[in-house]
Amino acid sequence: MSIKQKGQSLKRRQSELSDSFFQLNVLNDHELQGASFIPFKQRINSDGYTVLRPRNLEIFQINIGKLCNQTCSHCHVDAGPDRKEENMSRKTLEKCLDIIKKYKIPQVDITGGAPEMNAHFRWFVASCAEAGCHVMNRCNLTILRAHKKYEDLPQFFAKNKVQVISSLPYFNKSRTDSQRGDGVFEDSIAALKKLNEVGYGVEGSNLILDLVFNPSGAFLPGDQMSLEQEFKRQLKRKYDITFNSLYAITNLPISRFLDYLIESGNYEEYMTELVEAYNPGTIDGLMCRNTLSISWDGFIYDCDFNQMLDLKVDHKVQHIDDFDLDALYDRDIVMDQHCYGCTAGAGSSCGGEITG
Repeated sequence: MSIKQKGQSLKRRQSELSDSFFQLNVLNDHELQGASFIPFKQRINSDGYTVLRPRNLEIFQINIGKLCNQTCSHCHVDAGPDRKEENMSRKTLEKCLDIIKKYKIPQVDITGGAPEMNAHFRWFVASCAEAGCHVMNRCNLTILRAHKKYEDLPQFFAKNKVQVISSLPYFNKSRTDSQRGDGVFEDSIAALKKLNEVGYGVEGSNLILDLVFNPSGAFLPGDQMSLEQEFKRQLKRKYDITFNSLYAITNLPISRFLDYLIESGNYEEYMTELVEAYNPGTIDGLMCRNTLSISWDGFIYDCDFNQMLDLKVDHKVQHIDDFDLDALYDRDIVMDQHCYGCTAGAGSSCGGEITG
């Protein structure tokens, strides 16, 4: 892969893997030879789960767009600076806000891309906070350093009591930059310091700053508690940075991480690791049980990963124009081979490990 290609999305490169149907074919062994894994649905059936059903909706997760100032090698969204068209409109965000208010959904999880690059981001965050929602924003940190118009985001987040969930692959430069690009680590450290300055991650401030760790290669993350302790020790010692919690998230074989697995020859080995590490104890805590994921154009999914594979909810209500929460409770959660990623080892969700 050339340096130029590495800095572009799969869509920009016109890669076959930019097509969700092609990805699903790969995951179901239709495009690669030599690998055959038990279907995930069959695996959970053997553990007594005929289907998976949703529980009470606690989190309304909105992928506000695929525009991003970074092009990370592992990104399951295939986000980047060239994804300018896939950005949620004010009209769609207004519909989301109406739904949040009508059903009194307690938590709103805003993700991307870089969510902050959406033109209506600040209005939406402030509106959700005003409605009494707990707002979570998934921030890549470097956006706080990307342009002057983003420099006051720490103050904006603090004013609206936003929980900031920040991506930081590791506590050193080499591993972080290899995954996210040259200069990302230094900008991330500077951004974390700015967040600390306004009270984020500081004891007693009630301003929550969490970090997200995901492996830089084709392996499962280590123990979340041990990683958190080490991150806290290293970031405090080297940079006087503090934070609240660390989420260890498994890389799912989707989009650019799937591309990496295939290009590096690690696909079969990684899928084998996920399948063999399957843990039925994770099923009850899967994020698809208490979350709905909304795409930039208003379609409804069981989770963000299903969204990236265009696996819409298995229900006649598939768009927020027709949103009916009571009706959506009566559905089976859509599953496929990528679900092994969320059920491997201690499990993985947008909030990190599922089992302690």
